[in-house]
Formats: sequence, structure tokens, C-alpha cells
Amino acid sequence: MPEVTPPNAPQSMPQPRRGLLIILSSPSGAGKSTLARRLREWDPEITFSVSATTRAPRPGERDGEDYHFLSEAAFKAEVAAGAMLEHAHVFGNFYGSPLAPVQAAIEAGRDVLFDIDWQGAQQIRNSQLAPHTLSIFLLPPSIAELHRRLTSRGQDAPEVIARRMQKSWDEISHWDAYDYVLINDDLEATDRALRQIISASRLRRIQQPGLTEHVRALQAEFESMARGEKA
Repeated sequence: MPEVTPPNAPQSMPQPRRGLLIILSSPSGAGKSTLARRLREWDPEITFSVSATTRAPRPGERDGEDYHFLSEAAFKAEVAAGAMLEHAHVFGNFYGSPLAPVQAAIEAGRDVLFDIDWQGAQQIRNSQLAPHTLSIFLLPPSIAELHRRLTSRGQDAPEVIARRMQKSWDEISHWDAYDYVLINDDLEATDRALRQIISASRLRRIQQPGLTEHVRALQAEFESMARGEKA
């Protein structure tokens, strides 16, 4: 299968487009991080959404790069003002995605990649940016393989893996809420499929704000020719 060239590559007559809000979700161990990295290698103009959080910065983390670090009061104020695209309370801290930078990126024609769970995805699908959203869910080839991937990391105790497995099933149960669902049983094939999905979605009518003016110009040209033929 031929390689898909990033649509942002130079063309003879470049057409402006709106960016995509790309949601990539999966249970832990299904390959999401690897595929997200590959997407950015394929097209470096795809950017990750920088989340806001109320937790304290960890050593080496920088405000505005790794996270936007906010106090709980400031975070709740942002939510109340409608400035968060999605948000959640996880393990005693708040996490969320600021709306303004994502909206600005989309209007500027830049795609933004979100690594969030089904609850965050649902909030975004109910937001004002829903028309520009592309949601993709990654399934493992089997539960046994998912468990093998989690244990092969050698990072977690058995009880932690058990909790991750239970959470994984909760994530999988919401697979049918996504636009596309891919079974990641072959990393290279899944990688190609992701690129094809994004390339096609960039050409959706709503992503091309210049189409209306182009059709109006065609109509004017047609009417001008018709008047000339009648003269």
C-alpha cells in the first residue's frame, strides 16, 4: 500500500483548511502512545493538547509545556466560565483541556491530538468544536494479549495490573461511541490506517472554509457565460 503524504505538504494551489481535533483513545496497553508518536513523526504539525491540572508539578515539568498548573480555585473558575473543553477529577486532582488554544489552532488549520478517555471524548463531542472532531478508538487483539503487554512492561505490581485490566474493560465497553475503531493487531497496518483516516477527514466539507466562496465564483462564472450566450 503506498505511503500517505501529509496533506500539509506543498501543492501547486494550496487551499486553506480548518484543523482537526483528533481524539485517540484506548485501554492501557493497546498501543496508543506508540501510535500517537508515529503520527507526529509523520506530520510534525500535529500538536498535543496541553492539559491543565491542579496537581503539583513534578521534577522537570514546566508550566505551559507539560501542563498548565492551576490552583483548584482557578481551575473551577475556568470551568464555570466555560473555558474548559473537557475536564475530570482523577485521584484527587482536576484535569482539563483549555478551550481557547484548541479553538485557535483549529481556525489556523492546525490539528490537535488528544489522549483522553471516553468521558473526555464525550464532553468534546457535546462541545462547540464537535463538528471538527475526529474520534478513534484502538482495540487490543485479545484480552490475553492486553494482559501480556501490561505485564511485560515490568513496571507494575500484580494488584496494579489487575486494576488497569478492570479499567481497560470499562474503556472498551464504550468503543461504539467513536467515529472509527481499529483493532491494533499489527502496528504497521494500524499506523497506515490512522494516517488514511486523518488524511480523508482533513478533506471533509466542513474543514474547507473556502468551498463556499469557490462555489459562488463558479456560479458567477456560469451566469456570466449564460448572459454572454444570450447576447
